[in-house]
Amino acid sequence: MSGRWIFLLILLWQPLAVFATDNTYLKELVGQARRENLAQRTEWLNLLHYKPYPFWPGMRSLADDPAFFNAPSGKTDAAAELDATLASFFSTVEESDKAQNPQCRFIARYHWLKEELHFDPARLPEQPCKRFYQWRASLDPYEITLVFPAAYLNNPASMYGHTLLRIDAKDQDEHTRLLAYSISYAAGTNETSGLIFAVRGLFGGYPGLFAITPYYLKVREYSDIENRDVWEYQLTLTPSEIDRLLMHTWELGPTHFDYYFFDENCAYHLLSLLEVARPGLELTDRFRWWAIPSDTVRAVTDQPGLLKRVVYRPATTTIIRRRLAEMDDRQSGLARDLAERKISASDDRLSELPPQEQARILELAYDYATYRSSTGHGMATAAQMHELLLARSRLEVPPQRPEVPMPAVRPDQGHKTSRLALGVGSRGGRQFEEIDLRPTYHDLMDDDGGYTRGAQIEFFNMRFRHYRGDDSLRLEEFTPLNIVSLSPRDDFFTPVSWKINIGWTRKHFSDDDEPLVFRANAGPGLAFNMPGSHEGHSVYYGFVEAALDVGKRFDQDYALGAGPTVGWLTDISDRWRINLYARSLRYGLGDAHNARDLTLEQRYSLNRQSALRLGLHRKQEFQDYWNAAEISLQYYY
Repeated sequence: MSGRWIFLLILLWQPLAVFATDNTYLKELVGQARRENLAQRTEWLNLLHYKPYPFWPGMRSLADDPAFFNAPSGKTDAAAELDATLASFFSTVEESDKAQNPQCRFIARYHWLKEELHFDPARLPEQPCKRFYQWRASLDPYEITLVFPAAYLNNPASMYGHTLLRIDAKDQDEHTRLLAYSISYAAGTNETSGLIFAVRGLFGGYPGLFAITPYYLKVREYSDIENRDVWEYQLTLTPSEIDRLLMHTWELGPTHFDYYFFDENCAYHLLSLLEVARPGLELTDRFRWWAIPSDTVRAVTDQPGLLKRVVYRPATTTIIRRRLAEMDDRQSGLARDLAERKISASDDRLSELPPQEQARILELAYDYATYRSSTGHGMATAAQMHELLLARSRLEVPPQRPEVPMPAVRPDQGHKTSRLALGVGSRGGRQFEEIDLRPTYHDLMDDDGGYTRGAQIEFFNMRFRHYRGDDSLRLEEFTPLNIVSLSPRDDFFTPVSWKINIGWTRKHFSDDDEPLVFRANAGPGLAFNMPGSHEGHSVYYGFVEAALDVGKRFDQDYALGAGPTVGWLTDISDRWRINLYARSLRYGLGDAHNARDLTLEQRYSLNRQSALRLGLHRKQEFQDYWNAAEISLQYYY
């Protein structure tokens, strides 16, 4: 089709009644843009969110909202979208509460094209865009900070952690930072089931939307309610780069994207904003198949000159645990009784203590009562909180809030989230070689530096094995989903641990046949810190598990059972971890049989990105018993 006909279609696509188009000047601008090949410039492609798609020729936009495009083919044709966008800038629509002139609706595009094509204001008058500039003035932007709340297994959208951008005003400091605003991207859903969220999110089952909210609401959600440590990465964006970021955020306000759990998620799309802000950054290119929030933070910190400083904000529970570590059982018991309203602030056992000790107890009681209220574990009354504050105000001692040191390893400094393992071993006297591939993310035996201790999240693990003497490599195990939440309990915190594992594994039958069978097992559990151990460094635990195995080799094609698992997870040193556990399952429905497993796992870290693992096993399935052992070298990438 000739350029003249394309140009005519662009004009017809626009609402005719709102244009006073200088056709000659529009043709000049379109011609200049084509000569300079602006449609293929990185800046323009970033503004349109154009990315290469697997199995799709060329590039197309990730935006799924037709209103984001000015051309009918704008999603797949960047040149047509540029021509149509230029035409739209001649619109005479006046701004109102319900309508924007295209120069304002697509204000980042307008300013970039204006800079490249040097618009003549006499022939293309610039619109005032009062709504945008009033909004920008209310934000008073000075700096941009990338915020990373740590992983939280009980929120399906944040199992890997979460990221958002904070807009810091010039006159804000560490004490007033909560008054800032934040930019976030999330799925538009109230889904509370992690499994349902993950499954629907795999196929773009939710709309994804950008939102700007007061930062204190996010801090309350993450730090106070979900009790997640928050990391803040202050960036070195210049004023002009911040303006570009905010202009593009304004453009994206009403636009929806299909939300995908693994790739087009919160972390990925925030990187695209930074690419618009600072042309030349190539942050999203490395995340073709999946984007883990901690990996995207790593991508930002890896960029020379982009990171200014890092601030750590401990969660409410982290502060409470730090307070507890500095108290004896008598002091912590008084604080707990105060928070649970078992005693009053005038209790003699409290008043007879030195003022500084009283202050520590009252402050802990207040923090713990606030935590119980925010998490639904107990409702503190206004009278109770007033009593605690009044009692504390009568003590003429300074605040007793403890210093919580920044963890030695930040989230962006932990091991990388993909892992390849090469190993050898023996099973029932047969020797084998093994390859284990884990696309993402972390298990209980991995080094916890930069990760949430006790949180295992793995997706799409694959293990291949070759037995010596055999001609082929066989799939030993495929596990799309493997999650364990190991949360120690104490007198102050009483979480329930839980686990779920879904996939295919080899099942040993009495005739030595070992077919792949589908297996799903899950169950609740309890975990406790070993007395005298540092927080989470030595944990004993137990689960009550249900297990379903499905396959043609079973009588009635299935076996359903249940049983306990008990174990001990401990760190011998900073590099050496062991996990000793025993499991006994009785399959009583379908193909009745027993399955038992006694395992000792060990991991020794060579460095942050490599480790050795040793596994020793004593197993039973049906009436057969055997021993197994394997050693592997693991590489994180």
